[in-house]
Amino acid sequence: MILYNITFTISIEIEDDFIGWMKDTHIPDIFATGLFTEHKFYRLMNSIQDGSTNYSLQFFAESTAKLIEYENRFANALRYETQARYGEKALAFRSLLELV
Repeated sequence: MILYNITFTISIEIEDDFIGWMKDTHIPDIFATGLFTEHKFYRLMNSIQDGSTNYSLQFFAESTAKLIEYENRFANALRYETQARYGEKALAFRSLLELV
């Protein structure tokens, strides 16, 4: 099992919109690729600093091959949508974790 984790640092001023858009649009769009078996969406507790807060968006894939397919076919377009909507008010970094 591979965990694809996206950690967002977002401006508090967009927080409500960000949460709604993630739940209603972005998460369903990623999950609709059919390459992930499960997802979770978390707010990092005690993470409010300098007018921003952090969220973790987690997707679980059965294999590295599924994740590579996601990266090759879908990731750029979906990342662009987030960037176009929020610009510098939502910054992201990605991590890959393997179940041991």
